[in-house]
Amino acid sequence: MSAAIQTPFDLAAWRQGQQAAVERALSDWVAADAPAGLSDAMRYAVLNGGKRLRPLLVLATSEAVAGAPEAAMRAACAVELVHAYSLVHDDMPCMDNDVLRRGKPTVHVQFGEAQALLVGDALQALAFELLTPALGVDPAMGSALCRLLARAAGAHGMAGGQAVDLASVGRVLDLPALERMHRLKTGALLQASVLMGAACGAPDAHAVAQLQRFGASLGLAFQVMDDILDVTADSTTLGKTAGKDAAADKPTFVALLGLVPAQAYADQLLSTAHEVLSGAGLARVAPLHALADWVGRRNH
Repeated sequence: MSAAIQTPFDLAAWRQGQQAAVERALSDWVAADAPAGLSDAMRYAVLNGGKRLRPLLVLATSEAVAGAPEAAMRAACAVELVHAYSLVHDDMPCMDNDVLRRGKPTVHVQFGEAQALLVGDALQALAFELLTPALGVDPAMGSALCRLLARAAGAHGMAGGQAVDLASVGRVLDLPALERMHRLKTGALLQASVLMGAACGAPDAHAVAQLQRFGASLGLAFQVMDDILDVTADSTTLGKTAGKDAAADKPTFVALLGLVPAQAYADQLLSTAHEVLSGAGLARVAPLHALADWVGRRNH
């Protein structure tokens, strides 16, 4: 009997469909009726821009575990709202002081610093509101999703990593310290995207552990690639200011390792991600494998 011929997974088609669904949901859920111009600033911060990698990871993982579609879409949008809020705040003068994001002026440039601060506050609150609707999501599942997102965004995740990042300007970090910083600052929210997708279903403990390792490797690889692109791509391609980390004297994987070794390190992390994902015992993991490959070859 001849082996079945497997059709290659079409990431572009899958992404197009999922991203369109995420954009529709975000447009529906990001308030159009907030007072004093806040809606315009919130929608400016969230809509019509970004790779949407985090919501795609939620949706792909939910597919892999046969998760609840309504919970998965809410989780996908919630993690994107937290990501968007973090960018708004990171770009402010008191943090990274940047003027370009997703190819357009940053929120504080467009709307003022006070409004940008409120945009971040409102987006973060909305993320958790989405995860706790009156109907459509099992309360226990909603609680688990809130816990995962709060942990990833807080002092032991993204916010803690940002604090370390600000404290490390002008310092030389060794590789373990640099990894720890970025597992918090960038990796925690990417890993949480995978785990939130898993929480929309009922995978066994082994699958959850493998997905957790997948998310950790992918999250760190994403940051290594980000450091590489900061020195190899221009601002137009990136949609944000190129060379910003070097100009601010921040520790990066490229500064520590060099460009070629940093690329090799990213490749190693992605190879680990593929390996642990293949060992998760889940049937539909092609979208997750394809997203990992996309992280490795992205140019912005």
